[in-house]
Amino acid sequence: MSRDSSILRFEGVSFEYSHNKPILVEVDFSVRRGNKITIMGQNGAGKSTLFGLIAGITRPDKGTILTPTGTSIAVSAQVIPREKLDLTVRAFFQSFFTKPPYDIDPRIDAVLEVVHLTADHERLVRSFSGGQQARLLLASALIQDPDLLLLDEPTNNLDSAGIEHLTDFLVNYRKTCIVISHDAEFLNAFSDGVLYLDVHTRKVEQYSGNYHDTVAEISARIEKENRRNAQLAKEIQENKDKASFFAQKGGKMRVVAKRMRDKIEDMEESKVDVRKEDKTIRPFTIPMQQGLVGEILTITSFTTLKKHKEVVHKANVTLKKTDHLHIIGPNGIGKSTLLEALAGGKAVGAVIAPGVTVGYYRQDFSTLNFDDTVMDSLASVMKKKDEQRLRSVAAGFLLSAQLLESTIGTLSEGQKGLVAFAQLVLLEPGLLILDEPTNHINFRHIPVIAKALDSYQGAMVLVSHVPEFVAQIRISQILDLAK
Repeated sequence: MSRDSSILRFEGVSFEYSHNKPILVEVDFSVRRGNKITIMGQNGAGKSTLFGLIAGITRPDKGTILTPTGTSIAVSAQVIPREKLDLTVRAFFQSFFTKPPYDIDPRIDAVLEVVHLTADHERLVRSFSGGQQARLLLASALIQDPDLLLLDEPTNNLDSAGIEHLTDFLVNYRKTCIVISHDAEFLNAFSDGVLYLDVHTRKVEQYSGNYHDTVAEISARIEKENRRNAQLAKEIQENKDKASFFAQKGGKMRVVAKRMRDKIEDMEESKVDVRKEDKTIRPFTIPMQQGLVGEILTITSFTTLKKHKEVVHKANVTLKKTDHLHIIGPNGIGKSTLLEALAGGKAVGAVIAPGVTVGYYRQDFSTLNFDDTVMDSLASVMKKKDEQRLRSVAAGFLLSAQLLESTIGTLSEGQKGLVAFAQLVLLEPGLLILDEPTNHINFRHIPVIAKALDSYQGAMVLVSHVPEFVAQIRISQILDLAK
């Protein structure tokens, strides 16, 4: 097979997640060998489902998915499955082989070096930070040396050094790679084509060029379609006015009027369906718990991890109303561990004032009960039950009436993030603790979220590796765990 021939082809593929919940409808596209492709689409459009179909984990309801005989495919998922968290590093990598190779240990060391991570092979996966687990996921795909590499949100939880390292790797990668990500700058560095999963039509649109090229082409297309329809609308109205005038004259003029009405019908049919843009969540406010005075949170010491050993550091952090603290530091130093301890009231050297309601946004969404419906999940945080307010807030986060009846476990990772933000609005916390709140979130929503956090009047503790996001938020203090 020549280098520029297809390694993947979808022919008339349709798939429904459940009854009356279509994800793909008669989709056609192809990917050439050696290409680096971005998959774009709104949260919940079905991007991860598309990966499942490509990898053969899920079968289409209709149509054919073709790959050359012997093509190997590996997926780096968004999160490590819960059942693999208690495996050792060695057992984790062995789980990706039907028959683990005899030289598994040197192969593990080789791929860990590629993802810029060192690890004892007997160490439990659960003990790694979110950023380190992201590197393990990437390494688990690379160790399989696939012909087609599928990366689902690979930059989530990675610090700036990790993202830079991954970008360099993909720029120099020789095989075929398809990536799902909401990080525009990351995608623009290596993509040479885009597959856009349209949540409205359930089709996949194929574009050549990088991420920015695609956004510009879509915008130009929408503008052209709007101009065309506006011109047709003007001509239709002019012909309607003339047809009415001639119809009133009677006689032969009625024949002329009928011809004009036929022309109007043809013009109406010539109108094109303007491509709908992805919806953006509505602007929102996170109400602050009322009646709080004085110090909400004090931190006099904190613990970090250095070479797998705990190190205690002194600190002098005090947060009152409107104070926003940004905690920074490299992957693996203990940021998420500190936030989890703070949220649970178990952080040694930290005190939350009595009676303060804590809103905790956790990067793995483990604060959500995956068996609950979205409706029950949102209702569980409300001090006073108000279904009308619940539905109004949910709608603002694109959580439709149908989604409210769905269980949390059936949602995409991005939709889980929107549920978590809706919970914070309904909870009305006095202290917000946010661990990587942009992970999985559609880039269109991020400025709206940043504005809500910037205007939040309670105390806030934030961990984020996205400088463009943090720059939009009022920060009062910075705690660098690496110093």
